[in-house]
Amino acid sequence: MARGITDIEIPDLRGRRAVVTGASDGMGLRIAARLAAAGAEVVLPVRNARKGDAALAAIRETAPGALVSTRGLDLSSLASVTALGEALRAEGRAVHLLINNAGVMTPPERQETADGFELQFGTNHLGHFALVAELLPLLIAGRARVVSQISVAADQHGINWGDPNWERSYHGRRAYSQSKIALGLCALELDRRSRAGGWGITSSLSHPGVAPTNLLAARPELGRGRETPLRAVIRTLSARGLVFGTVESAGLPALLAATVPDAESGSLFGPSGFRHLGGPPARQALFGRLRSPEDAARIWRLSEDLTGRRLAPAGG
Repeated sequence: MARGITDIEIPDLRGRRAVVTGASDGMGLRIAARLAAAGAEVVLPVRNARKGDAALAAIRETAPGALVSTRGLDLSSLASVTALGEALRAEGRAVHLLINNAGVMTPPERQETADGFELQFGTNHLGHFALVAELLPLLIAGRARVVSQISVAADQHGINWGDPNWERSYHGRRAYSQSKIALGLCALELDRRSRAGGWGITSSLSHPGVAPTNLLAARPELGRGRETPLRAVIRTLSARGLVFGTVESAGLPALLAATVPDAESGSLFGPSGFRHLGGPPARQALFGRLRSPEDAARIWRLSEDLTGRRLAPAGG
C-alpha cells in the first residue's frame, strides 16, 4: 500500500452471505477477497464469465477454502437484474451484506443501456436501485448492511432534473456525477425507509477517494482505446505514495462501512487524507449534495418510475 495507508481489521464473517457487484477485477475483487478471507460466503455477479472465473481463482489462491461463486449480471439491463434477483430468491438464502460497487465512468460519447437510459445513470444508479428492489426480501431476512460506492464526484455538479438521461445534451463528467449523487441519495432514502418501516436494513455510503482503478483505464467498449491522461497521473503519484490512494486502499472505506461493528446507518466512509483523496478510511461528513431528504425522495420516485420497481416489503 501507499505510505500512510493503514489496513483495517475485519471481524469474523462466517455464516454471512455477501453480494458484491463489480468484483471481477480491481477494487471490487479486493473487496470480495477480503470478505471471503474473513469467512463470508461471497457471490460475485459478473457480466463477463471468463473474468468471473479468473476472479474466483484469484480469491481461492489468497484464501484457500473460500466460499465464492459467480452469477450472471449486466447492470445495464433491467432484464439481467431481474434474472439475478429471481435466481437468488429461488435459492432462498438471506443476504447479509450487499456492496453496490460496480460502475462505468465518462464514456466520451453518450451511450445507452439496453433499456434506453444514459449509460452511467442506468448502470451506476438505476441498475443498483433495481437490484436492491429484487433482493429486498433477502436483505430484510438477513437484516443486511447495504453499502453503496459513490465517488468524490458526488460532491460536484448535480441532478439534471430536466433531462436525467442527457438526451438533449451530453456532458460525460456531469452525467457521472449525477449517477453517483442519485445512488447516494437513494441509499440514504433506503436507510430512512428501513428505519420507518422496521425492515432491519442499514444503508450507508463509501467512496474510494482517488486511485488508479479501472474506471479510467482503456475501455474499448466505452469508446476509450487507452487510459485517460488523468489516470496516468494518478497511477504515477499513487506508485510514489503521494496524495492519492492505491487500488488496495480504495476498497477499505467500503469494507469498513460493511463490517465495522458500530457503524451508524446513513454514514459516509472515505479516505481521511488530504481532501479525502487518499489515506486511512474513516467516517466523514456527508457531501452537501446528499443532505436533502426532499431530493432523495424525488430521485427515489423517479427511479421507481424509470425502472418499474417499487421498493416495499411483500404486503407493504
